[in-house]
Amino acid sequence: MSPGIVSVAYVVASILFILSLGGLSHQESARRGNYYGVAGILIAVGVTIANVGTGDMVAILVAIVLGSIIGIFLANRVEMTQMPQLVALLHSFVGLAAVLVGFSGYIEPLIVTHGAEHTIKLVEIFLGIFIGAVTFTGSLIACGKLDGRVSSKALTLPGRHLMNLVALAITVALGIMFVGADSHWAGLLALIIMTIIASVLGVHLIMAIGGADMPVVVSMLNSYSGWAAASIGFMLGNDLLIVTGALVGSSGAILSYIMCRAMNRSFISVILGGFGQTTSSSSALTGDESVQETSVDELAEELLSSDSVIIVPGYGMAVAQAQNAVGDITKLLREKGTTVRFGIHPVAGRLPGHMNVLLAEAHVPYDIVLEMDEINEDFPSTDVVLVIGANDTVNPAAAEDPGSPIAGMPVLEVWKSRQVVILKRGMATGYSGVENPLFYKDNTRMLFGDAKETVDKLLSALRS
Repeated sequence: MSPGIVSVAYVVASILFILSLGGLSHQESARRGNYYGVAGILIAVGVTIANVGTGDMVAILVAIVLGSIIGIFLANRVEMTQMPQLVALLHSFVGLAAVLVGFSGYIEPLIVTHGAEHTIKLVEIFLGIFIGAVTFTGSLIACGKLDGRVSSKALTLPGRHLMNLVALAITVALGIMFVGADSHWAGLLALIIMTIIASVLGVHLIMAIGGADMPVVVSMLNSYSGWAAASIGFMLGNDLLIVTGALVGSSGAILSYIMCRAMNRSFISVILGGFGQTTSSSSALTGDESVQETSVDELAEELLSSDSVIIVPGYGMAVAQAQNAVGDITKLLREKGTTVRFGIHPVAGRLPGHMNVLLAEAHVPYDIVLEMDEINEDFPSTDVVLVIGANDTVNPAAAEDPGSPIAGMPVLEVWKSRQVVILKRGMATGYSGVENPLFYKDNTRMLFGDAKETVDKLLSALRS
């Protein structure tokens, strides 16, 4: 295939990827955005395979078939609640690919370079492997935390910041040694040592980040994987990989910034970690509080007599897979003339857009699903707020307790409504480990039990 055709195809694929990102920025156009992305991938893969030639075609096709089979198998087995873990795991694959391509490009380079060009190539390889190693191990730890296999608490070792700085300083020194190595083996040894240090650094960075920051970590690792892919593109001389990696890296960085703003956190403070270690705030609770419980029948009567209802979903709804029943309740109440809307916090769930995807799956109309900034001012005029499995995103300690670990974090101000009903299994804290004073407020009622079973009973009560 001629280089001109390849270049044109890569430009078309790049445009489709940009259109895909644009489409995914809105719920109404998300499906179209996915189609653009799939079309771009098919063009990119097809042209790349055709450009390789027939010599390695069998090995490439075997790898594609095996990878596709594994991917389809995993995708069919993964529940929606496990998508954050899967995304983190996929990020680790990109990081590992960057490491393997980097070592391969150094041991047996496809293109022989000399002089300044060779120095630039060595720098590309070194940076690519470093970013890839950090992304690989960091993503595995994030996957473990999201899946509950690794503690969600922040691991704050004494002098951890100094350790990170020392690791970076050693990495820079190894980079200088690598670029100026007299022999191939000396350079390879520097690469191996750097890879080990980068891998440990990736583990340490993510272990030091508390559970409440995990949504930001997922988007941050998405950014890392993009830059890792771009580094692969530089090492292979593939323009499309460079463009695609830069798109993913920059969009992931922007998303991380947006989410940090939503949590009133700086990106640097997230990286430094430590958030979510404290299990209670200094002044939010006195220890004498008691909760007020309600029943399904009482809640059904309250909802039927209400003019305005806001539903705040959280990760508990996702775990219980209660979104379809919630969608049915929404439809029933709207048919009876009740104004029903949804309040979505930017970091609800374990992944950006997690709740939006679940509600779309339940056929909840897009126009009644509102972001925190759009709905917060409406809580004082709302009759009932139904909180289903959310915790940290509705915690009033963020606004009322300066001593709380989440002080200053913007939250859904559900406590300002006439009545709040919280569907929850028990009194455990949220993923951040911070106690929630909302449970003890005078206008709050607790409805304990599995969210799916409770919502199903509520639906039956509303229909009767």
